[in-house]
Amino acid sequence: MLKQQLQIKLSQKLSPQQIQLMKMIQLSTLELEQKIEAEIGENPALETGKQELSKDLAELDNRNQSSETSEIDIDQYVSDAETPSYKLYTNNYGNKREDNTIPFSGGISFHQFLSQQIGNLILPEEEIQIAEFIIGSIDDSGYLRRSNEELIDDLAFTQNIIADNKLIEKIVISVQSLEPTGVGARSLRECLLLQLLKKKKDRPELETAIEIIKVYFDLFSLKHYKKLQEKLSINKEHLKKALDIISKLNPKPGGALASINQNTQIVPDFILTVDEGELNVSLNQRNAPELRVSNEYKEMLLGYSKSNSKLNSEEEAIQFIKQKLDSAQWFIDAIKQRHQTLSLTINAIIEIQKEYFITGDEKKLRPMILKDIADKINMDISTISRVANSKYIETPYGTKLLKTFFSEGLKKEDGEDVSSIEIKNILEQLISEENKKKPLTDNILSKKMKEKGYIVARRTVAKYREQLEIPVARLRKEL
Repeated sequence: MLKQQLQIKLSQKLSPQQIQLMKMIQLSTLELEQKIEAEIGENPALETGKQELSKDLAELDNRNQSSETSEIDIDQYVSDAETPSYKLYTNNYGNKREDNTIPFSGGISFHQFLSQQIGNLILPEEEIQIAEFIIGSIDDSGYLRRSNEELIDDLAFTQNIIADNKLIEKIVISVQSLEPTGVGARSLRECLLLQLLKKKKDRPELETAIEIIKVYFDLFSLKHYKKLQEKLSINKEHLKKALDIISKLNPKPGGALASINQNTQIVPDFILTVDEGELNVSLNQRNAPELRVSNEYKEMLLGYSKSNSKLNSEEEAIQFIKQKLDSAQWFIDAIKQRHQTLSLTINAIIEIQKEYFITGDEKKLRPMILKDIADKINMDISTISRVANSKYIETPYGTKLLKTFFSEGLKKEDGEDVSSIEIKNILEQLISEENKKKPLTDNILSKKMKEKGYIVARRTVAKYREQLEIPVARLRKEL
């Protein structure tokens, strides 16, 4: 049975402006510049840079008049007429406009480098198109992750090229002959094997290395060296030489070139200096360029408001101008609010981590989580997370991501709180100094940490080791 009923419900919803503000807080300095450029291009009522007033705006003293054809309050848009022009824009540049960037190298991309070599393959025109498509399917590490069937389907649907499995396999082999050696492999095993087969076979150790990868790859990956010696009927010294050859191969043939040409430009969002023990921090001078609401649009709105005409076109023009002025003013306010949020956050972080920023010693880093900063400046944890995850600070000790200063806390035997960053550094040092023939297990590492005064359980050691991307003891073993 259908029936109607009334229901009252109270709920909280973010306004579109609040959502946009959250997104702006998350932007880095470089992304903010791009956002401002895009906004200026879309909104003619938003201007950048200091501009002289083109006309005497004294006539705006009669700003209390309103349009007879609209209920829009013009006063709020032209009330700035008596306000000095320097107050109508934001300016965070200061006297010097330093370009605080870390330069990066240019060059051709990894895929362009491969495409340039296609001419050396001596293939018919249609096969060259297939080769170009296969190169486009290779990832930045240099691997071809797609099966022949997937390549055949994609060629048919996107390039209108009909190919069979035999042709695809033939062209894949041709692509694998390109530089760097190992490119186009389907797996790590194939990648290493391609590199070994291209070497000059003038040593018995090389033949052994090829057999290890081709036949006993599983034993090799698990570092079962004794079993390898038994299977290959070789002594320890011979196996060591073969493994030394394999260790010098490149597991990511595309990685080196891709990383060189990757855009790694970093623009710090904060600049920190230490002057005789005093910390000074400021937002990057590029962080909030000058913005102002267009005086010309205010004049246009005032002109329409004085008009006695009641044409629909004029009403639409007033609505358009009002919308653009609203949008420009909100954008400027959002920039100011972003500036305030970032300033509060960075000052709270520096206050807690003052000893570290003065000395640069990571042992001085105190345990600090997002909630500590959120409680300190009375903001939501999600806001602090947006700031910390995407902002860099330039310090005398290097440019660092803010989130690296956040860590959990542990207690030493004497009750002193220490940061998990310090624990990781000590753990990394213990592993680097271990005997690689008998690497330390997590249990032994836990005991050694306890000897140094750090109470760290075995499972915690395993967690930190994985975060440091250090393999287990068995995989760290060497001959």
